[in-house]
Formats: sequence, C-alpha cells, structure tokens
Amino acid sequence: MISVLVVDDSPTARAMLRAILQLEPEIEVVGEAINGREAVELAKRLRPKVITMDIQMPHMDGLEAIQEIMIETPTPIVVVTGSTRAGDVEASLQALRAGAVSILRKPPGPASPLHAKEASRLVDTVRAMASVMVVGRARRAIARRPPPPAPPGGTRAGVVAVAASTGGPAALHRLLSELPADFGAPILIVQHMTAGFIPGLVKWLAAASDLGVRVAAQGDRLEPRTVYVGPDDCHLGVSTDGTIELSSAAPVGGFRPSASFLFEAVARVFGRAALAVVLTGMGDDGVAGLRSVRAAGGRIIAQGEASSVIFGMPGAAVAAGLADRTVELGELAAHLTTLTNGGTA
Repeated sequence: MISVLVVDDSPTARAMLRAILQLEPEIEVVGEAINGREAVELAKRLRPKVITMDIQMPHMDGLEAIQEIMIETPTPIVVVTGSTRAGDVEASLQALRAGAVSILRKPPGPASPLHAKEASRLVDTVRAMASVMVVGRARRAIARRPPPPAPPGGTRAGVVAVAASTGGPAALHRLLSELPADFGAPILIVQHMTAGFIPGLVKWLAAASDLGVRVAAQGDRLEPRTVYVGPDDCHLGVSTDGTIELSSAAPVGGFRPSASFLFEAVARVFGRAALAVVLTGMGDDGVAGLRSVRAAGGRIIAQGEASSVIFGMPGAAVAAGLADRTVELGELAAHLTTLTNGGTA
C-alpha cells in the first residue's frame, strides 16, 4: 500500500484529495493536516510514503514544513497548489529546492471538465513518487558555488539543448546558478511542467543566474549568455536562420513541448555543434531526438543517477547507448562550460 498524508488548510480541498486518492486500491490516505506544523508532527508519527502539500497555510506554511520534514523525516513530497500567481509559483518552486519532488495544480471540483484529467495526474504522480528515494537535508543554507573557469581552445558547442521533467526545476536552478556570465552559447530548455507555472519558473531561474533567462517567443534570435525556456503547450525548436521556432504540432510521445522535438531541431540546424543534455525526469521523452543528435555528430550528456530525483529520462538515454557521458549535477556546469567556452571535456 502507498500511504499518503494530505496537507491543506481547506477542508474542502482535503476531502477532494482524499476522495481522488482513495479511489485507487493501492493508495491509502493515513492522515490529514491543516497546517505545516501538524504536517511535521504527523510525518514523524505516521511515516507516510508520500505527502501532498499545500503552500499557503496558517501557523507554518508549506515551504517551512517541507524544510523541516526533509531534515527530520525525509519523505517524497508533492506540492499541490491552487494558485499560479507569481508569488505563489515562486514559493512552490522554492519548495522544490527545499526537497519537494514535484508540483501539481490542485484538481478542480468534480463538476469541471478538467477534473478527471487532473485527478489522474495526481494519482499517477503519487504512485510514481512512492518509489523515489529522497535525501535528508542539513539544517543550514547551501552556499552558492562560484562558476568554474573555462579552459581556452578546443572544440565548442554552438547550442545547448536541455530536457527535464520530475526534479528538473531544482536541477535547472542549481545548474544555471553555477554557469558563468560569459557562457558562450544559447541554452534551450524543455521542462515538463503543469500548465501555468512556466512564467514563474523563468522568473525564479532568472533571479538565480548571471545569464538572461526568458520564456521563448517565436522569432527570438538565439544569443549566447541567454536561456530560452519553452512555453506551455508549444514545441520548442530553432530555424535555420538562428531564431526560435515554436510549433503547435501534435504531441510527441504524449508531450508538448517534447524533448525529442527540441533535440531533432538542434541536430538539424547545428549538426556537430549541437550539445544535448538530459536531466532528471520520468519516462523516456528525448530518446528519439537524441538519435538525430547522434546521427548529426553532436554530443549528448545525461545527468548521473546519484543526483537525479528520477533516473527515467537520463537512464533511457544511457540504456539506448546514446549518452557520451553521464555527469552528476554538481559537476555539470563545469562540464558544459568546458564544452562551450573551450576545451574537449
């Protein structure tokens, strides 16, 4: 059985989440908390396999609760929020950095046509997160590491295409915070995420990075030292004239934006100068596109298993024999800087 603790200050929301989860025979809601303080205590007493966590709550909010739980009783935590306002999105993203593993939009009521889809996404996420091994956090802030120096000379990547899913926002936050301000290539990012959160993600990443970070727009010219994040419900690609090309084409493997779409686009335009990076995430999105990168002579890096929240996407790249190298998150910025600003890592 997958035991779940539901944390939300709204009795209506708690009842709805309980009803959705307990329709699944292998899921049992073992407790409910109305604020972060109760969540911390119940996590210690009940030891659930998964916690669903609201953010805005009285007495102790969800972010504080996540920080305490990850110190005292590390547990996979899924943030379930009803708001996409900038401040609330930023708090949810900070929760990922504090140790939460995923963010979902709170399902609407049963009368909504979106209820079944969002309820199914919640159940699937809880089921997947139950098998995730999380690591406890020390009771201290993590210091920002300075960007590594780039060696001169050698081959260079002309573009860096990054794909991520579960665990990706926190990984991207760390990666972009450690890249140098003179990073010599544009970075294109596809992040699988609940609709409505991309603008908040971009704002959060921009505050942590010395690079320019923006939501990609049709016709944007690719520039070094700039990060382009794919918008909701659009494939992210590039055209031969060096500009962003967005597409409303059918989902690829169920995803729009799709990692495979992005990788195929950069392989077609940049050839040997394409550098593809696969970060933490569920599933195998990106593998088909990586074959195009390989055929064009580009390079492929997969995040290592030890630092991945879920080794699904990078593991699929490795299993297919497509990754030139696996690199743990703490070394990834240095590795990309070497390949982009000079050197032959």
